[in-house]
Amino acid sequence: MEARAGNANFKFEFFRRLAEDARMSEIIYPRSPRETMAGWHYLPRYVDKIRLHLAGKLHADYQENLGKAFDGFWLKAAGVTHEQFVAVVKNSITDGEVCDWVRKNVQRTAAEKATHWQDVLNRPLANDAAAVARLQMRKEQAGIGNRDDIKCFVDMLDADEKRI
Repeated sequence: MEARAGNANFKFEFFRRLAEDARMSEIIYPRSPRETMAGWHYLPRYVDKIRLHLAGKLHADYQENLGKAFDGFWLKAAGVTHEQFVAVVKNSITDGEVCDWVRKNVQRTAAEKATHWQDVLNRPLANDAAAVARLQMRKEQAGIGNRDDIKCFVDMLDADEKRI
């Protein structure tokens, strides 16, 4: 009788671990670039990527551009380094704490924030043939090459991450 109970516990533990391993291999998507925090579009996505990275759960597809590309656009517009911002996120528990820090330390007008967002939304630039081709290649890789509604990389991120 005890052998059965032990065997049942072993099976339960095995299947629990198997389920955990399956969840660990799933991609946890950061928020949409369209989300806002402290008046900044894209910022919540960057915060999510940092939190996932710190927890060891940022999928490999996101690691190469952490702190670069659109993350870097925000950093440049905000006048903050990636290392500074990682420390802010690491030392916070909630988005509210990050938001408070941004409001206190990143003084930008609504117009400056809007200019940053328009820059992000306009990627790829129409005169950048290589970037336009890269967007089409990414659409093809994601199996959505025929979608004419995907016009910029922000659209591509939302489509690839199953939001649109």
